[in-house]
Amino acid sequence: MSHTLPLPEFSHERVEVITGRRSGLFIAVALHSSVLGSALGGARLWTYPHWSDALGDALRLSAAMTLKNATAGLNAGGGKSVIGLEPGTVLDAERRRDAFLDLGDAVESFGGLYRTAEDVGSTMNDMAVVGERTAHVVGLPDSTGGSGEPAGPTSLGVYESLRAVLERTTGSADVAGRRITISGLGQVGGRLAVRLAAEGAALAVTDVNPDRRHLAGELGAKWVEPGTEHLVPSDVFVPAGIGGLLTDEVIDALDTRAVCGPANNPLASHSGAERLAGRGILYAPDFVVNAGGVIYLDHEAKQLGTRAEIMERVAQIGDTVRRILADAEERSITPLEAAEELAAERLRAGASALAG
Repeated sequence: MSHTLPLPEFSHERVEVITGRRSGLFIAVALHSSVLGSALGGARLWTYPHWSDALGDALRLSAAMTLKNATAGLNAGGGKSVIGLEPGTVLDAERRRDAFLDLGDAVESFGGLYRTAEDVGSTMNDMAVVGERTAHVVGLPDSTGGSGEPAGPTSLGVYESLRAVLERTTGSADVAGRRITISGLGQVGGRLAVRLAAEGAALAVTDVNPDRRHLAGELGAKWVEPGTEHLVPSDVFVPAGIGGLLTDEVIDALDTRAVCGPANNPLASHSGAERLAGRGILYAPDFVVNAGGVIYLDHEAKQLGTRAEIMERVAQIGDTVRRILADAEERSITPLEAAEELAAERLRAGASALAG
């Protein structure tokens, strides 16, 4: 279930909202910024209480992509697309295909200023369908010469970020014996859980999909009921599902030393960063932590190195987190502020270059 959040401030270059002519579904494509280059951000397929919730998600996610791509050092702007389903909607194969053909038409209308990719609810195969209507799509299946899905690189970036956070809070980056709670066992959270379990972490996990409980058993992890995971004592809390999880109420009850995870926009409100800091909980900003997938997709599309070299670049996210945490401590600001200022600096430089 999506958390209903207020619409964010509108600071976007362009937003297209359509009813897919084939599928009849709500589709929003939000281009937040192309200052640093053609925007890159995935396509989310999700159920929302109301179409305005889907639009709000597209607006928030696209703005977060601008921050993500800027702090990652990419020559790419921020954008996002959302296919919104009404509660209870189940797509058959034909209507799903129609939805992504409709998305492809919408992406094509941006003339290359926005490139899409897979995201929550969508797959490489869906991107192949989008590719029938536009060339501005990345993350296509390996079998068609594409770069494949980005969950692996995203998971690597989260892992390296988590090590950086542990180093800051415990003095050691070693995950063995550390209590780590993962909320969400999808493509990224599941991969991360497998790696952490193999390295000896003490895991507590949950997911809104009860079918994921089997993974807890396979890994020897503790399963907790969704909605209670923040009450489990941990060294690091990893939000790896849908955004908006960290409400004021959850933050006030959160029993952890740090928050570090791949979920986009985990803070229900921007002030949540200050609230976490007030409780002495270290927060690694999501748009820094989860940038591995977009780094991978952007570098693969532009052929900026071999896959091994690109994965080395992804692993450097941990060093970026370290710099942001050190800067925040030195200046007595939150890590979120430090990360936003890093992004703003790059965006100002990009705007100046365009003006010149």
